[in-house]
Amino acid sequence: MFKKMIFALCVLLFTAGTALAALNINTATKEELQGLSGIGPAKAAAIIEHRERVGKFMSVDDLVNVEGIGAKTVDALRESITVK
Repeated sequence: MFKKMIFALCVLLFTAGTALAALNINTATKEELQGLSGIGPAKAAAIIEHRERVGKFMSVDDLVNVEGIGAKTVDALRESITVK
């Protein structure tokens, strides 16, 4: 019984930590980007197109340079995304 509880706790902690990890917008796939609040297929495609055309995002704030993404969207995503 104790082993099952420890195992369940480990699984819970692992999945909670994974869910809280910020998404790297420099490497994220279209599907991963679409998992972000407010990012649908068109905006995800625009992020990838911008990334391929201009290069890596140097900061999260660079997302405002993507057509269709404004400062409010960036602020809403700030805790969910990162650049590496």
